Amino acid sequence: KAVVVKTIEDGDDDKRFSHCLVAGIARGPRKVTRGMSKKKVEKRSRTMKPFVKYINVRHVFPTRYVVDMDLKKAVDEADLASAERKVDVKKGLKKIFEDKYLNQKAVTSEKKAAGSNYFFQKLRF
Repeated sequence: KAVVVKTIEDGDDDKRFSHCLVAGIARGPRKVTRGMSKKKVEKRSRTMKPFVKYINVRHVFPTRYVVDMDLKKAVDEADLASAERKVDVKKGLKKIFEDKYLNQKAVTSEKKAAGSNYFFQKLRF
C-alpha cells in the first residue's frame, strides 16, 4: 500500500504518460498481540520496508481511506536520481512510518485513524 506524494498529469521528458510519485510499505509490520511487551512491539514494528517509485496513474487503485502523513517534505524528486540519496529517503520514510505506526492511538479524527489502521494492515486478496 502506498500514499501518493505528487502527481504529474501530462507526463514529462522521461515518462510520456501521466504518472505519480508514491511512497509506501513493501513489507508491513509483524503481528502484535496484547500480551507482548513494549520492547517486543517496537522490535516487531521495525520490520517495515518502505519504497518510493513512480507509477502510471492507470495502475493506481484509490481507496476511501485517508492517511494523515505529510510525505512531501520527506520525499524530494531530486533525491531519487542517485541511489545513495534514495537509500537516505527510504531510511527517513521508515522512521516516519514507524512513528506513525507506534502512535496510532494519538490520532484524533476517526476517519484518519481508520486510514492509518488500513495502511498498516496486510493487503489480502
